[in-house]
Parts: sequence; C-alpha cells; structure tokens
Amino acid sequence: MPQDFDVMPGNKAVAHGVRLARTEVIPAFPITPQTTIIEYLSDFVADGKLDAEYIHTEGEHSCMAAALGASLVGARTFTATCSEGLAYMHEIVAQAVNYRAPIVMAVANRTLGWYWSLGPDYSDIMPEMNLGWLVNFVETNQECLDMALMNFKIAEDYRVLLPTMMSLDGFYLSYSQERVYLPEQEEVDDWLPAYKAPYPVDPTESKAWPTASIPSQMHTP
Repeated sequence: MPQDFDVMPGNKAVAHGVRLARTEVIPAFPITPQTTIIEYLSDFVADGKLDAEYIHTEGEHSCMAAALGASLVGARTFTATCSEGLAYMHEIVAQAVNYRAPIVMAVANRTLGWYWSLGPDYSDIMPEMNLGWLVNFVETNQECLDMALMNFKIAEDYRVLLPTMMSLDGFYLSYSQERVYLPEQEEVDDWLPAYKAPYPVDPTESKAWPTASIPSQMHTP
C-alpha cells in the first residue's frame, strides 16, 4: 500500500489523529499555542470529514466538565488546552480519574508564568502529573499523530480506563512543520474499533453513585 505523507505542524497532526480515531465529542476552548488543534477539528467537523459533536464552551473548567460528562455516557472524547487553561480546569481534571473516564487531552505546553516567557517549561503539566492521568511526552510531529491514536487505544482498554494527557512542546512542535505519515482510515478502523464503554451512565435511569472512594480503589479497575 502506498504511504501518504504530508508536511504539517504538530497541532494539525494531533487533529488528524483525533479525526482518524472517529472521535465523537470535542469540547473546545481556545488558548495559544493549543488553539489551532481545535480550529483544525472544527474545520473537519464543518467539512463533514469528522462526525462529532463539537461543543463551544465558555471556559476550560466547563470544557473538561463537558468532556467528563460525554465520556461517562460512553462517547469517545477529546479536548485540548495548555498553560492557564489547564490550571483552570484542574478541579475537573482531578475528578475524571476516579470516574475512570478515558478522555484523551492534548496539552501544547506553555509556561504558567507567561509574564516572562511563553515557552514550554512544563510548569503547566507538572502539577497534574500525580493526579492519576496517564501522561506521555511526544518529540516529533509524527508522534503527535501516533500518540493521539495510541492514547485512545490505551485509555479505553477495559483493563486501564484512565484519562490520558499527551504533552507536546508549544510553539516548537505545535507550529513547526514536519513530514508526517497519514494512515488510511481503514487501517485505523481495524486497529482502533469504536469505543464501547463497559459501564456507561444512562441519564434516563436513576442510580445511586458512591460519594467517596478509599485510596486503593481510585486508580485500580
């Protein structure tokens, strides 16, 4: 099979990975240098290349809340943020782990201390490292696409069921152009079938939910 390569920035590679994964719900709020990820995804949805519910939220806190709700009812869910945006959604980021919600999120790293720098010093993602999310760091634009796909595969595995965060260097990877291999949709569909949540929440049924978990239950199936 001939290989299809294109030259693109890291943010577009992430968006192509999300498209190829047939993601179903995308809550979105812009923040530089992440913004073009959700812009590319918005174009994919508008052009009919991705059949997804694209949600324009009023802020990052609501963005992660929408992602959590979508994941709980069984939708394959993606969002993206960075810097102060990630800090703002911190409360809901922590909640997603104990709900075992396999959300995939891209973080285009940018310093929290933006008065002196806009570079990717990882001060945005490091405070989230011990919450229970699976976190991976990519080094190339090809890895941006590959890890977007792999994170869905890993997070949605019934033996895992944890949210994942992929970290790409803001400005360096997010905007720089590199050669990226785009797999065929059929290849991805064979490798990453549609997500079937093992315990989806049905909002039409009344059920009791536990209000607290002991620590040993929080990060184990």
